[in-house]
Amino acid sequence: MNLQKLFKAQAELDKHIIEKKGLQGVNLLPNLILALQVELGECANEWRGFKHWSNDQEPRTEIPIDCSYCYGKGYMNHDEVFEGGEPWPCKRCDGSGVYGYKNPLLEEYVDCLHFILSIGNRLGLQDINPWYSSVAVSFGADKLTMQWQEVFECASTFRQYTEDSRKAWYEFLFSNFLGLGEMLGFTWEQVEQAYFAKNAVNHSRQENGY
Repeated sequence: MNLQKLFKAQAELDKHIIEKKGLQGVNLLPNLILALQVELGECANEWRGFKHWSNDQEPRTEIPIDCSYCYGKGYMNHDEVFEGGEPWPCKRCDGSGVYGYKNPLLEEYVDCLHFILSIGNRLGLQDINPWYSSVAVSFGADKLTMQWQEVFECASTFRQYTEDSRKAWYEFLFSNFLGLGEMLGFTWEQVEQAYFAKNAVNHSRQENGY
């Protein structure tokens, strides 16, 4: 795990955003804390395991992507047909209408990681040594649910810590977040690859009026 590489990449993205949006000198920490809390909720929503009222509790980890060439139809324009009257199958997706798959749960997880890294950069806490921390006791509840609650609690208690104790808070937050990723079945290689893919998208968005 090379966290310094991620901190550096996030610092470059944050600088890009600040320059594009004219946010020099603005205290962005409250926004980052709230954004992390929002993204954690979105990530939990893609996990779905807490939704005891629903029959659909499967994590969103493999969602088909519509082929952009045929708009997911699997065939080309109706004017382009075989002699028998059938439309030509799309060559890009071989007539399936699907061009790959996405993992919304992983995407939301790395969105959270972006904000955790931004918070660390804002506080000057890049020199940390997080461990993979997961809750040992479930208290009768699902252990993953308890882990979500642990991460949410960490993200919600920032204001309770003094400047001297914020490094311990941040390290605990990061450790529980890494533990959550491990419990969700992500490898660090997957997380890092997804992080840099989304980082590139975020840079592109700033150049395109996002």
